Amino acid sequence: MTQPSMKQKMIAGEPYHASDPEIIADQLAAAAWMQRFNATLPPEREALLRERLGALGAGSTIRPPFHCDYGFNIFLGAGVFLNFNCVILDVVPVTIGDGTQIGTGVQILTADHPRDPAERATGVEWGVPITIGRNVWIGGGAIILPGVTIGDDALIGAGSVVTRDVPAGATVIGNPARVR
Repeated sequence: MTQPSMKQKMIAGEPYHASDPEIIADQLAAAAWMQRFNATLPPEREALLRERLGALGAGSTIRPPFHCDYGFNIFLGAGVFLNFNCVILDVVPVTIGDGTQIGTGVQILTADHPRDPAERATGVEWGVPITIGRNVWIGGGAIILPGVTIGDDALIGAGSVVTRDVPAGATVIGNPARVR
């Protein structure tokens, strides 16, 4: 039985090393893609998004500059809008539901690291998927941490740091974000 590759471990959310040559090649391909995407005018952007993202629903828009680790782990429903300067660290799946709107400078971060400094020094890391429901509004500058699920129709206040799941229909604000 063959051992899974570092990329397979990464996508599965298992501990992996980002210094693996296959993973570095994927990072370089994503960097080249981002350079093209961020320099492209609207008519050509949709084709570039379809080329790189795991899924792109009808009418979804990402305004550059946009930054991601890989792109292939990003799944957007229909009518999703990401405003300028969003960052998605997609070492594992990030799923964003239909009609969700994401403000400027939002960070969606699936990547995680050991808390123990000796273990962290080994270079091991992993990811925990993020799921954002339908019709969610995420205000500018918010940060969504690994493993968070945000329910349908929720509102995330600008600048909030979301460390825990958010129930459907809830409004959360602050650092850490709390239900209001």
